[in-house]
Order: sequence, then C-alpha cells, then structure tokens
Amino acid sequence: MKKSHIDIINQLAEGELLTHDEWMLLLSTLDVEEREYLRAKAQEVATSNYGHGVFVRALLEISSYCRNNCYYCGIRASNRNAQRYRLTKEEILECCKEADALGFNTFVMQGGEDPMQNDAWVVDVVKSIRAAYPDKAITLSVGERSDEAYAAFKEAGANRFLLRHETRNDEHYAHLHPSMMSSENRRHCLMTLKRLGFQTGSGMMIGSPGQTDEHLYEDIRFLEELQPQMIGIGPFLPATDTPFENQNPGSADKTILMLSLLRLRFPKVLLPATTALATLCPDGMERAIMAGANVVMPNVSPVEQRKKYSIYDNKKSTGAESAQQMQQLENRLNAIGYHIDYSRGDFRN
Repeated sequence: MKKSHIDIINQLAEGELLTHDEWMLLLSTLDVEEREYLRAKAQEVATSNYGHGVFVRALLEISSYCRNNCYYCGIRASNRNAQRYRLTKEEILECCKEADALGFNTFVMQGGEDPMQNDAWVVDVVKSIRAAYPDKAITLSVGERSDEAYAAFKEAGANRFLLRHETRNDEHYAHLHPSMMSSENRRHCLMTLKRLGFQTGSGMMIGSPGQTDEHLYEDIRFLEELQPQMIGIGPFLPATDTPFENQNPGSADKTILMLSLLRLRFPKVLLPATTALATLCPDGMERAIMAGANVVMPNVSPVEQRKKYSIYDNKKSTGAESAQQMQQLENRLNAIGYHIDYSRGDFRN
C-alpha cells in the first residue's frame, strides 16, 4: 500500500530513516495542509526537547575583511565597494562586557577570513574572553583554518564553532565558490572540529543559485554523517557587486519547510531563526520558531560598524535583531507563546 505524505512525516518524526524517494517527496510535493502538519509536528518536537524558551547568543561581527571570493557574498575579497572594518581586541571585550550586562551567556565571534586576524590573534582574544568570563560559552565562526589552529582555539577556551558546509554537492560548491576553495576541505574542517570536541555547527543557504532538491537531499545525508550540534540555514539573499547580484532570493516557505524537516530528523539540534530569514520577511523569526527553530542571535557589534558587515543586501541589525532591543524581542516571543532563555543553551544529548 502506498504511503501518504502524512505517513512519511510521521515516520520521520518517530525517528525512522527515510529513503531517497521519500525525502524527495517531502522536499518537493507537499501541499499547504501537509506543510502545516509538518510545521506543527516540528514545533511539537522542538518544545518537547527544549520547552518554550528560545536561546539567545550575542553576535559579534568582528571583521568585514575576507581573503575569499565566494560568489554570493558581499564582503568577498574582490568587492572594491564593500565597506571594511575590523574590531580590535579591546572593542571585542567591550562588546562582551555589554552583552554580559544584558544577560547573555554565549558570545559568537563571526567574521570574514581576515588575514590580519590570524590564528595567534584569535587565540589571544579567546584567552582574554575566557579569563574575563570563565563560565560563558565562546563560539567562533572564523572560517577554514588548519587542524592545528582549531586545536589551539579549543585549548584557548573556545567551546563551539560554526562553519556552514554550504552544499554537499561538489559541482554545486564549484558553482558558488572560486576554484581555490574546495568542498572537500570544508568537510575536512568540519570533521576536525567534531573530532576536537567542539559543539559544531554546519548548514547551508536555501535557494542558492543552481540549487536543486537533489542537492538538499545530499545536504541532509551529509548532516546525518556529521551529526552537528547546530544547523544554520537561511534563504539565499543576493548581494550587490557580486556575480549573483541579479539572482532571485531563496524562498521563505522553502526555508521554513527545511527547518521543520531538519527538526524532525535531528530532534535535539540547536536550530537558529536566522537573520537572513528575518531580512526576507518581517515575521521570519516567528515563523522559524513556530517551525522548530530555538535559537536567535541578537547583534552586539558596535552600531557604527553593523551596516558594513553586508554579506547580503539590506541585512537586518536593528529592532529584535539588536541586543539593545531585548525587550522588543521578548515581546515578540511572548506574542507566540515563547520567551527568552538566557542560559548557555548547550546541546542536549
């Protein structure tokens, strides 16, 4: 007897492995009612594991310089119109002080692969943060580094590392990145981070140029292999002065669908409601949380620098995306039956 789409969703929710064809059905053929059933199921799984609290991370965007030339990114090395800045160690510690005063227990340092912020510099900054805040979680998102560098970051006191794989498909990866970057090295970095004991985050853009549902299936299979503690996904958003500036953005609906599928496949994963989704649609954060997301990352970077970290156009960095507006965030969460959880928000085995 042929399974219905609802049967397959239930199968996924109960922890059963799906076939390729079953995944493709969920990725491409659900109607509106089936999508709503999937969303509600994912929300139920998220709240059964994490309750109605949404973890908050203080996001510090530490540099808009980058040595890479990813075709989709507004701060790519060859974009001469990009506004550049880099935070000093002192500025980063000031941001941490502000975040601490606001109640945050996780700091996320994210930036381009800035040659001036080399491995030794990162180690020094992490050590300084760890000395000042022995109990906070320190998350890094500073790109592809050597195995030795990752080990040094861990030794210095970093707990978590975010590095999106972007796409598991090698041809698609080559479509999005210049030839000196390799999908294989990206995966090697992720496996190294896991081996070293980092709580590791990966993820991908939804609707990136050339992406197919088959690619998304390959992404899910790779995530099953990696078993990350965090998965960050958001819609592709075009950036001015990049090769993909005239491409259409990814779909909010497809992003929500993927969030729900990932929540069911990885019931305990930490799943952010990303800024990209909030940029694409005003209620993106609420929709993501009601589809299974359980993390938000308000921005604590210096206000005068936020607009310069323009990885895509019109990136949100004020309102509920800004740490100074935590009450607004609390109000928006309360309106959908949730609240801020200020704890470290570690992955729960």
